[in-house]
Parts: sequence; structure tokens; C-alpha cells
Amino acid sequence: MDPISQGVLGAVVTQTFGRKAASAESEQPQASLGNMGFIGCLAAMAPDLDVLISSATDPLLALEFHRHFTHSLLFIPLGAFICSLVLHPLLGRRWQLAYRLTFIWCLLGYATHALLDGCTTYGTQLLWPLSDKRFAWDSVSVVDPLFTVPLLVLTALAIKQQRQVWARVAVVWVAVYLGAGFVQHERAITMGQALAESRGHIPSRLEVKPSFANLLVWKLVYETEEYFYVDALKPGVLRSTSWPGERTLKLNVARDLPWLDSTSQQAEDIERFRWFSDGYLAIDRRNPNRVVDIRYSMLPNEIAALWGIELSPAASKESYAQYVTLRDEPQGDNRKGSLASVVALWSMMIE
Repeated sequence: MDPISQGVLGAVVTQTFGRKAASAESEQPQASLGNMGFIGCLAAMAPDLDVLISSATDPLLALEFHRHFTHSLLFIPLGAFICSLVLHPLLGRRWQLAYRLTFIWCLLGYATHALLDGCTTYGTQLLWPLSDKRFAWDSVSVVDPLFTVPLLVLTALAIKQQRQVWARVAVVWVAVYLGAGFVQHERAITMGQALAESRGHIPSRLEVKPSFANLLVWKLVYETEEYFYVDALKPGVLRSTSWPGERTLKLNVARDLPWLDSTSQQAEDIERFRWFSDGYLAIDRRNPNRVVDIRYSMLPNEIAALWGIELSPAASKESYAQYVTLRDEPQGDNRKGSLASVVALWSMMIE
């Protein structure tokens, strides 16, 4: 999830449960909702400091380590401890907090991060080092103002009025919104299966993901023996709508990149990218030497990838593939930019 959502969720959870830790009467004045919320917010954003793990020569290293060990459920106590070692000297002592309080508030904030990320579509290694499986429950977009803005308002009210009830209302909102996402997900799955069946397809895999910043329109991606298919779905209580999409051939390295040395670093990078994208790889229609992740696009019924890796026939055996972002590249005959895609998505939402 985006850093603002992560931070504000950490704040409201800490505001809801953190005051109980201030058992001594002398600790009560320091246990203000503002103090709790600020420490919980910072601790909740801390796992995303894994973005600092990068390499100038290996572009995929950052992909491998984002949502890695810092996001593991088993890492939560250690992550909270590290946060408390930093935040107690900076804030805890200034606010005359016992170290115990700083640690507990860091623990509450830090613990929210991985679980919220798991509700998104990106993939989070919740069980590292026991497993490198990337969990993605696909119930909320990575950015969703309807999820985040109410949390910001309720957190501000809790701090301004020093009333814990607003933080509790915020926690209820989180549960209701994510619960609605899970319900919509199941409806979209049912729609997607029916759509594939109507085409005579028996998918080997079928997934649905909320489109950008909403729970109304979903992206369907399913796999057959040769192709990936994408469509847009709008599951509703009374009326459901679908928008036909596109298909693309699944990546076949021997067929699509016959010049690639199977022992080269670029060949290894394709497999690293395959793990990251859960195998949803295809050749970019605009560049025959670019491998893209088809799961994500600005419009849910298009195969217009947001990122990929670029290979070079002239590269040495030791050269790494280059990671590229593609949000604003022209999409062939369909030359939609980001703004036009957002407008088109909103038209789907209100249709």
C-alpha cells in the first residue's frame, strides 16, 4: 500500500490499543493520542525502507528485496525493536515515555504494515524465511483514496479531540472496506470464470485484481495453453458489466528470444522477473526485446504493461537486464497517456 495509507493505519491501530499499555498513573499524561499516533505511524512506514536495498549494476535487486524480510510476519518483533531503538531517543525521551511504551507502540504500528500489503495485489513475503511465496489477497488497490482519506480524517479528529472513539471508528472502517474488497473479489472471480467458459476456455489460472484506486472495476487475467487474456469486470448486486479486452502469447524464451544464451545473466534475470510476476510474462508488442508483466495496466481491459525488463542481443554474457517503467509510453494505435487512462477508468466506474 502507499506510505500514507500505511502510516495512518499504523496510527489508528496504535491509538486504539496503545493506551492500555500505559498502566501506571504517571504514564497516562504522556500517552496522548498524538504521541501514540505519531510513533505508530513512523513504525508502520518503516518496513518500506527496504527500497534502500538496491544496486547500480543489478536493477532487479530492488524488486527482489521489496516486500521481503522487512515485511515478514516473523520479522515484526525485531522490526519493532529496531524502530524503538531509533524512536525512543528521538521522541520517547522527549515526551518522558517509558521505553516499554515506545516499544509497544512501535510493535502495534509495525505489525499493521505487512498485513495491509498482503491485502493488495503486489505480493508480500509474509512467511520469509520459511517460504518465499508472495502472498497477494487482491482485495484493495495499492492506492485507494476512499480507503485512506476517511482514516486521515478520523485520525485527525482523534488527536484534536483526544477521543479514542474516532480511532476505533477508523479501525471499523478498515475492516468494512477490506471486507467489501474480499466480497467484490469473489464476485469478480465468478464473473471471470463465466466469461472464460462462454468463450470455450478452460483456464489453467485465473485471477482478478482491483483496478487503480477503486473496488468497482476489476482486471481479469486468465491463462490458457498458449495465451493470456485480460478483460475488465464490474461486479454489481443488481447488474454486472464486462468490457472485452485483449490477448497475448505467453512468453516462450526459445521462440521469442532465440538469440538469448541460456547461461547468460539476462536469461537468469528473466527467471528472476518470472518469480516476481508470478509467471505472467509476455513480449512487449512495442519492443521484441522487452519482457513485461501483464498483470498491471492503467486500463484493466488492456495489455499495456506498467513495467518490464529490457534485454539486448549485443550485451555481454555477464550483463544484467534493464528494469523499465512504461506508464507513459504510447500503446501502438491506442495512444492513451496516464491522464486519459484514468478518465477512461472513471467512465467505467460510473457506467
